[in-house]
Amino acid sequence: MKFTIGKADFIKVLQRIQGIVEKRNTMPILANVLLEAAPGKINIMATDLEVFIKDSSGADISETGSVTVNARKLFEIVKELPSDTIDVTSGKDDKLTIKAGKAKFNIMGLPSKDFPVFPAIDESKLETIESENLKDMIDKTSFAVSTDETRYNINGFLLEKDDSKIRMVATDGHRLAFIEKEDIKAVPAREKEGVLLPRKGVMEMRKLLDEKEGNFQLGVTQKSAVMKKDNTVISVRLLEGEFPDYKKVIPKDNNKEVIADRILLLSSLKRVSILSSDKIKGVKFSFSKGKLVVSSSSPDIGEAVEEIDIQYGEEDIEIAFNARYFIDMLEALEEDQVRVELKDSLSPGILKPFGSEEYTYIIMPMRL
Repeated sequence: MKFTIGKADFIKVLQRIQGIVEKRNTMPILANVLLEAAPGKINIMATDLEVFIKDSSGADISETGSVTVNARKLFEIVKELPSDTIDVTSGKDDKLTIKAGKAKFNIMGLPSKDFPVFPAIDESKLETIESENLKDMIDKTSFAVSTDETRYNINGFLLEKDDSKIRMVATDGHRLAFIEKEDIKAVPAREKEGVLLPRKGVMEMRKLLDEKEGNFQLGVTQKSAVMKKDNTVISVRLLEGEFPDYKKVIPKDNNKEVIADRILLLSSLKRVSILSSDKIKGVKFSFSKGKLVVSSSSPDIGEAVEEIDIQYGEEDIEIAFNARYFIDMLEALEEDQVRVELKDSLSPGILKPFGSEEYTYIIMPMRL
């Protein structure tokens, strides 16, 4: 294999795959990137067996071929090279030689035949989806995904469709985020079924949405979800298991409605939570006519109290929530006001952007 490539182009494709490369080294080759020189371009692929990514970049190819080398080391070397043009060669010994200016590096590689095969993709099954809609759905649910790897069925996002709607749901058992969009150009999920997308794969898709503009292609098969934009393709293996019935979690009888300024509430919670217990971040919410008092206390540190004006005309209610859970949701919104629906001090609260029904956030109360 022998090719010449621009430094900026090489860095761009190598940077994109860094988050996917397996760092735990369960299989040494998963720490590597596959480089394949094809006519007029180089193809690059990385995987951790859950997420696969492939990309390509234009290059001057003198000799086709392929090799795998350590992805992180290759990226670090290319980033520091002194020249804008890089010459790359490899021979039968799977050693990669990189030259730029007066610098020369030799990296030991592994045979490309041992690298996992990229899943087959039927591009006719991919549908166009608006990137802004998908971004919004991920941004308003990703913080609620469980990070407990033993609870694999909530270690990702539920994506489901129903007629002309597409939904994304995430939960960690203490909170649940639910967003539903209508009139999306395509609804890329299996008919009347939900699929579970792993957190890591979705976050890699989210990075791609930021990198490239315009509409993307998305498709879901029996085993994987695929996103494609230009030369970049991400394939994500679906999680197995059954997502909890989120419809049963959404309270139906929260009849006390609070309307608050989102920025005021967010700022207040950030301040008051400084003196809450580091572990549980518990903050007490005391609602009364026209005002909300948020307070926190820690025996070892001290206490904080702040009052903000709200729209509320029901009986007084006192309830405690994890401030971090509240803050995550308020930061994800863009609306000026937020609606909080409550029942009593022991029941879950519902948060929604004021004036919209497409997004719902459920948060369990705490005992302080």
